[in-house]
Amino acid sequence: MEKNLKKKSFGKKLKKKLKQRIYKWHKTLALITMIPMIFWCLSGIMHPFMAHFFKPQIANETLKGQKFDSLEIQTGIQEALLVNHITDVKNFRLVVFNDNQYYQVKTIADSILYINTFNGKLLPEGDKQYGEWLARYFLDDQKSKMTGHELITQFNSQYKYVNRYLPVHKVSFERDDEMEVYVETTSDKLATFNPKSRQWFIWFFDVFHNWSFLDAIANNPVRIFIMILLLTVIGLSALTGLVIYGLFWKQFKKVKAEDATSKWRKYHRQTGLALALFTVLFAFSGGYHATKKWSPIAFEEMMYESEFKVSDFDSDEVTRFMAQDSFKNISMVKFKEAVYYRSQLANGKNDKILYVNAKTKKVNAYTDAEYAKYLANYFNAKVAGKGATCCEMDSAPEEKCCEKKIKETAVITDFKNREYGFVNKRLPVVKVAYESCDDKTLFIETATSRLAAYVTNSDRVEGYSFAIFHKFLFMEWAGKDIRDLTMVLAALGVLVVGILGIRMLFKK
Repeated sequence: MEKNLKKKSFGKKLKKKLKQRIYKWHKTLALITMIPMIFWCLSGIMHPFMAHFFKPQIANETLKGQKFDSLEIQTGIQEALLVNHITDVKNFRLVVFNDNQYYQVKTIADSILYINTFNGKLLPEGDKQYGEWLARYFLDDQKSKMTGHELITQFNSQYKYVNRYLPVHKVSFERDDEMEVYVETTSDKLATFNPKSRQWFIWFFDVFHNWSFLDAIANNPVRIFIMILLLTVIGLSALTGLVIYGLFWKQFKKVKAEDATSKWRKYHRQTGLALALFTVLFAFSGGYHATKKWSPIAFEEMMYESEFKVSDFDSDEVTRFMAQDSFKNISMVKFKEAVYYRSQLANGKNDKILYVNAKTKKVNAYTDAEYAKYLANYFNAKVAGKGATCCEMDSAPEEKCCEKKIKETAVITDFKNREYGFVNKRLPVVKVAYESCDDKTLFIETATSRLAAYVTNSDRVEGYSFAIFHKFLFMEWAGKDIRDLTMVLAALGVLVVGILGIRMLFKK
């Protein structure tokens, strides 16, 4: 009996010691993370709040209704290049603005030139002029004074990686909202637009949620490491709080909240218990998401480009294409040992794409999906860093071509696809799915020969983790408004738990 009493006494002492140690850990972890948690919660709350109450509006989000006139071509593409002493180019297409029609030409030096299709004259500062015209078109504002125009070639604190497009023209206007519009002239795309309120929010979110200030004193890997470390500590703080509450369950029921300190402790424990799961999930999904930022794919560099000589062009062929009522645009591509005109024709929801051999003038059997497969193999090798794949080598035997590993292609025309959301920006794209252990899928914008997204199983797991646990995708059935409200309330609750804990820590 005495032996049993000793065992019970030892067990009580061990339990008490453990309680004291865990409580000390909880206080220490909370002290370390109280400031980061406040910043993360506040900036996180602002994200859906800004999206609902300060969501910017713009008159036009896409460029529509461009009409090209074959009668305006008095100088063919071949002649236009020669008269301006251009012998080699990367590509060309057509644009219309300010009542004139131009060949938009990308040179070997990556300059964007504009040559009038009527008289063959080069437009001075043509890309700058087209950038301003696009910005005014998207705003539907022809009157406001332009206060700034800048060519952005790298992502920065106001134009983030999430926008994907580079290079872009940033055009600023003298308006009440001090609007800044970012446009990609080579695809007529609106990259993003920021009024003054959104410019301030982007800065705040970037500094206090993404911790961009660390980039000034360190580098991206260091920033990500610190964020993951602190998020891990926040998660452990919440877990130790749960353990304490469980171990002190009987004691907690006996405590009478008569004095102020006891009341604050009671409120902290109650709200902490109710929101501990959200705290852990916020921290886990945020940390997991941050791991994907170690070495992000530089999508702005994922572009397939060829070089074409003036002799590759046929002015009459381009004019013939333009004469079609359904004509939308034309460019050049080179693959499978041949040069093709890529002609885009209006055809309902999905445009019709024709590949016409530049030498034989015959419509080729290749479809846009075939070109997408070729590009997918090219980008897959580029991302993997393994050099050229067999499909990129025109001499590779057909039976050994890695295209045999592709199991699915599909045209994506909206962002409803869970794998390909709005964050990827580009549309339309072709989905190219491989038969591989990680279900690798690439999304290709064939119109610009760019990689729009690169998805594997690990990306899907992380994406769903972030969407469900950080953005509350599980509440989507209730609608975006209710989902965002739930997310705001959860983050606000976590913030309250932190503030109550801080008050207890510093209460004399």
